[in-house]
Amino acid sequence: MIELRTPGEIDALRAAGAVVADMHAAVHALAAPGVRLTELDAVARQVLADAGATSPFLGYAPLHSTPPFPGVLCLSVNDVALHGIPTSQELEDGDLLSVDAGATLDGWVGDAARTYPIGAPRPEDIQLVETTERALAAGIAAAVVGNKIGDISAAIGAVGRAGGCGINTDQGGHGVGRSMHEAPSVPNEGRAGRGLTMRAGLVIAIEPWFLAGGSDDYRVDADGWTLRSADGSRAAHVEHTVAVTADGPRILTAPR
Repeated sequence: MIELRTPGEIDALRAAGAVVADMHAAVHALAAPGVRLTELDAVARQVLADAGATSPFLGYAPLHSTPPFPGVLCLSVNDVALHGIPTSQELEDGDLLSVDAGATLDGWVGDAARTYPIGAPRPEDIQLVETTERALAAGIAAAVVGNKIGDISAAIGAVGRAGGCGINTDQGGHGVGRSMHEAPSVPNEGRAGRGLTMRAGLVIAIEPWFLAGGSDDYRVDADGWTLRSADGSRAAHVEHTVAVTADGPRILTAPR
């Protein structure tokens, strides 16, 4: 069931989203060559604790065959596109890091992701990140009353394909509210004019993740979580939680 949120509920979702933005700021400030992924997860845990929030990621286990997720962040490095586990791996100069963070505050959820280089950036990584960020902006711009979910999907996909990126629709955007994953699904490619008609009060996570090699294929590690590009090419993932309002899209996970 798809629930539409009241203005007061959207404000509460914004409060959760602000915590997510603070998590990203703290992680970005710490992320550097030689820093372990577990250290990034620890600083994000402290932000949650200071805000009186909890993590919708920690212990998440949507499938009986998948172990509970052990961190409050998904930390995906280089060819890892999604759901990277915070391990003792040290970041290296030239790595490309994707950070996906979530927070639950007073029963409401925020969810957002960023990708950025560690140390000296590779030009091709900058291009990949910029393409993915443009796709996110295009998807958000399409999140208006009267448009269809397919308009968001088509906008994201058009940017990604023009940039030569691989796009897979097995994982994508979703509704956000009292839980992290709610209806509707928001694929990263699709046909304009198709799908659910958006109404004021709809809250969704829009999250393009692109594969630099151009192939749409991926594989999952034995841990059941870590999703990698099949061809070993690098990946980028960016995301905001967005409310559809009568005044246009409102980004709920923007920095304070």
